[in-house]
Amino acid sequence: MGEITYDDVEVQKAYRAIGDNGPFVYGLTNYIAANLNANVLLAAGAGPAIGAGSDWPSVFPAGAAGVWVNTAAVMSNPEDVLRTVASTAATAGTPWVLDPVAHGSGAVGYDAFVRSLLELGPTVIRGNASELISLAGGEITGKGVETTVGSDAAVPFIEELARSTGAVIAVSGPVDHVTDGRRTTSIPGGDPRLTKVTGAGCSLGALTAGAAAVVDDPFLATVASHAAFARAAENAAARLGPDGGSGSFAVALVDELYALAN
Repeated sequence: MGEITYDDVEVQKAYRAIGDNGPFVYGLTNYIAANLNANVLLAAGAGPAIGAGSDWPSVFPAGAAGVWVNTAAVMSNPEDVLRTVASTAATAGTPWVLDPVAHGSGAVGYDAFVRSLLELGPTVIRGNASELISLAGGEITGKGVETTVGSDAAVPFIEELARSTGAVIAVSGPVDHVTDGRRTTSIPGGDPRLTKVTGAGCSLGALTAGAAAVVDDPFLATVASHAAFARAAENAAARLGPDGGSGSFAVALVDELYALAN
């Protein structure tokens, strides 16, 4: 398993392709994270739309260049709406990202619904270690939306999940790991304050959809989005210093994603 960072020229090119192409990216996410999701995509150069207004779920995924479905969107949408978005994207051939928030936290009915979305062929699945280990059939270890397991422990599980689903799988943590079942790479970096910003991980799912919208190789798209996010977090931390609070960090993170894209 190799290691890659934003210093890689191909990774930089892939991330900047978002701004070069300005893709329309549509998604469902939870209302807590929606604002940051949109700002992260705008900073990268994409044009986001979020929500299930009118007949959007059955129309927008077919016209979008990329889609993401954050399953915590069930907070304000029926399960059928999430399924419609995923199904429409799959039928249209639009790359879509599944973010299985809180899978494996003990909510049996919810877990079954999230697992049912695997049948609709997500292009990328990203989440924390507890979510992805449980989605792969491993031990249920989640504590609400938080992981209780390190990202390194998830590697064999995400490799198997990639092989069984055909999706690229990305696990977030102090070190991120991305695999398509054949290639696996690690992405170091970031900053601990990412865990203190509501919707940071959700926004990474949105950014991954933005990259998958313009990069033909979903593995490279996923690596690029994660590497850019990690570097932006590092740059934000360097700008604020150790005493910068989580609120300032969230704003600086968006600023740094914008800087990397321009």
